[in-house]
Amino acid sequence: MTLDTDTSDLKAVEALKNGRDRILAELRKVIVGQDQVVDQLLTALFANGHVLLVGVPGLAKTLLVSSLARVLDLKFNRIQFTPDLMPSDITGTDVLEESGGGRREIRFIPGPVFANIVLADEINRTPPKTQAALLQAMQEKQVTAGGQTFNLSLPFFVLATQNPIELEGTYPLPEAQLDRFMFNVLVDYPTQEEEEKIVATTTSAYEAKLERVLGAEDILALQRIIRRVPVADHVVRYAVRLARATRGGAGAPGGALSGDLVGKWVSWGAGPRASQYLVLGAKTRAVLLGRFAPGIEDVKAVALSVLRHRIVTNFTAEAEGVKPERIIDELLKSVPSE
Repeated sequence: MTLDTDTSDLKAVEALKNGRDRILAELRKVIVGQDQVVDQLLTALFANGHVLLVGVPGLAKTLLVSSLARVLDLKFNRIQFTPDLMPSDITGTDVLEESGGGRREIRFIPGPVFANIVLADEINRTPPKTQAALLQAMQEKQVTAGGQTFNLSLPFFVLATQNPIELEGTYPLPEAQLDRFMFNVLVDYPTQEEEEKIVATTTSAYEAKLERVLGAEDILALQRIIRRVPVADHVVRYAVRLARATRGGAGAPGGALSGDLVGKWVSWGAGPRASQYLVLGAKTRAVLLGRFAPGIEDVKAVALSVLRHRIVTNFTAEAEGVKPERIIDELLKSVPSE
């Protein structure tokens, strides 16, 4: 089923574009710069994906996510991951209660994962068992406890943060779990002008008042619209060709040059989920910009965020200082669009 160009679908697309502009305007009241990061967060949200945010401390990641939740009128919870955090600390736990008449019954108390937007702060600081509990909830949109299954409130959007400079005492996410995140978004330092504005604003008495732009039902309706956006065959072919090019080998879609580079620097390339997210991200980006179908430029625009955490570099790449971003740039230049 595709978009109906004669009905309210076109109005919904226009509403989503206007909503994006209004969300950006509201967030600019409290966030200086980071427009590209916000756009990627909105793309993942409306595509029904999850995001891994990577950046050093103090770049307002928590403020950005909590402000986004306020603008979208969604329930927000933040979980600070620590080495002693248990799965039940995230999902919830059963407690024994004594009711009237001396009867005892077990009641489930929901954990912080029962929210629309969950900020998993420093997810690599907690052991794999606890990481897996959150990642299962991300995938299934459900929590199982005491033999019962509880559905999470929709929309359900997880943003996990990682600190790239502190690696001691951490538990890096395995590649199979990284693959569950639609985007890997880098949050960089602000420019000098932006930092001056940040300091001037945050050290004054200024207090921003954020206005609600969308609600949960609006977001769910728009997510359904995104799924119905048509995609041309050549755009799908390009997305698949780009993902397959990360795997290298003889006959790589990027030609001999990219095949040689990937063979030299890459241990493992992106799987089929990358192709899916390239197309889904391209569709969402196109609609957010007011277009009714994505093009190859939309696939290229989301390629870095989709692929950077799905490419595992080898020892040669590490020795030569080659990062996944460089490999992706080379592939974007060499993979044919037709």
